[in-house]
Amino acid sequence: MSRAGLKSICLAACLAAGLGTAAAVQPDEVLKDPALEHRARAISAGLRCLVCQNQSIDDSDAPLAKDLRLIVRERLKAGDTDQGVEDYVVRRYGEFVLLRPVFGLHTVLLWASPLLAILLGGFGIWRLARRRTPAPERRLTASEEAEIAALLKRE
Repeated sequence: MSRAGLKSICLAACLAAGLGTAAAVQPDEVLKDPALEHRARAISAGLRCLVCQNQSIDDSDAPLAKDLRLIVRERLKAGDTDQGVEDYVVRRYGEFVLLRPVFGLHTVLLWASPLLAILLGGFGIWRLARRRTPAPERRLTASEEAEIAALLKRE
């Protein structure tokens, strides 16, 4: 294969790799004001698609995600702050819509569960290690010692 052909293949592979995470935002949704659009994208990146559940509304093609993107843009055009838009969506759909849950009294178990799992695992391993008693030292019987002594004398 020629160098030009190899370069073309490498270029195509690089371009294809860059297209892997294309956003689902449609051209008709994009705001004319770049600053507002940037704010909308930042807010949308933190909101969960309630249909897909593991994607942000920016990455989802679901109709509900499109509706949420439009709500975010409408609230921004109405003059809401970023936090105001997020609060509006949370009031309407609940805290599950946030990709990053808030830290509060009602979510302490969610945030503390990894630490609790590590501590409980470490405690369990510590208890298992302490429970094992070392095997008692085995002493040779008199007949075994006599047999060894006889073998040593023969050599």
